[in-house]
Amino acid sequence: MTAWELLESGLHEMHVSFSPQAVERLLLFSDLLLEKNKVMNLTAVTRSEEVITRHFLDCAALVPWLKAGQSVLDVGTGAGFPGLPLAILCPDVQFTLLDAQRKRIDFLNEVITMLGLTNCTAVHGRAEEFAAAHRAAFDVAVSRAVAELRMLCELALPLVKTGGVFYAMKAADCLDEIGSAANAFSVLGAPAAELLRYIVPHDGVERVLVRLHKIAETPEKYPRRFKKIQTDPL
Repeated sequence: MTAWELLESGLHEMHVSFSPQAVERLLLFSDLLLEKNKVMNLTAVTRSEEVITRHFLDCAALVPWLKAGQSVLDVGTGAGFPGLPLAILCPDVQFTLLDAQRKRIDFLNEVITMLGLTNCTAVHGRAEEFAAAHRAAFDVAVSRAVAELRMLCELALPLVKTGGVFYAMKAADCLDEIGSAANAFSVLGAPAAELLRYIVPHDGVERVLVRLHKIAETPEKYPRRFKKIQTDPL
């Protein structure tokens, strides 16, 4: 099975609609990622098939939950996951990719330019500092494998509008982590967590989207400085 066929079949299995141009862009992103990965630590995978199964198809689980016209913030995007594949697959959604490492952001902006994406921008900054100017500015926040959930919620939820949603992409065995974050959910304005389970095609790994609906404003004192978030999580 070619990389094109692997990607197409996986997206079909996840009931994600896509265009041939989207597949072309995803495969080009894969090539650029693996080439850059030779000189910069972006991902542990080394083959295009792994990029497709472990990254692209996992990220695609969010596509059905996004709506045209929404603004989406990817907190701690790293090598561009999940935000960049989502921007390719959801051309009617506006994405901001946020990361604290300048080299990653420079790479992502190069990719965005090369792919001709007009619905995506990459921004260098720390989430707790970015919140000062962008508080409650986004319809949706997403994050994948960035930090423990209590910390992650304090970084992401202040940036989400009341009535918006935060999706944290987690491993299947995250129930203890969710339980320990219950107080953080409540304090930050999203008291109840929903678990949306899925299987990544061609990989067979079970994953979870932790969905938090923000129903109240986050108190002004959050997010705190990162060191405080680390040493004294909610």
